[in-house]
Amino acid sequence: MKVQPYLFFDGRCEEALEFYKKAIGAEVKVLMRFKDNPEPRPGTVPPGAENKIMHANFSIGDTEVLASDGRCLGQPKFEGFALSIWARNAAEADKVFAALADGGQVHMPLGKTFFSPRFGMVADKFGIGWMVIVPH
Repeated sequence: MKVQPYLFFDGRCEEALEFYKKAIGAEVKVLMRFKDNPEPRPGTVPPGAENKIMHANFSIGDTEVLASDGRCLGQPKFEGFALSIWARNAAEADKVFAALADGGQVHMPLGKTFFSPRFGMVADKFGIGWMVIVPH
């Protein structure tokens, strides 16, 4: 059994993929647009969304994440979860945290805690919560 996050960016998926490529070195493995669906069903593609992303698979380090534009309304909403990203050292944590915070909102500044030499929480500009940690 495997659990894998699937993120719906509500019309901002391509922008998000570009952001994650630059910010944290994400690599897009698969990208399929609604117009390329080999079995389209009437009424399943929002009007004007033919070039939006129906399905994408991207990797961050050795983790794969799935994504889509979903309903393409331009208002992604991510609540009730966060993605945890493990950095190798404080310098990498600082770099990743700053990149994810660009245009986003810091919820807990990066710093030393009882469980980590470096830990912080941030929501990126799409609203996805991230917990950046350097494990002991």
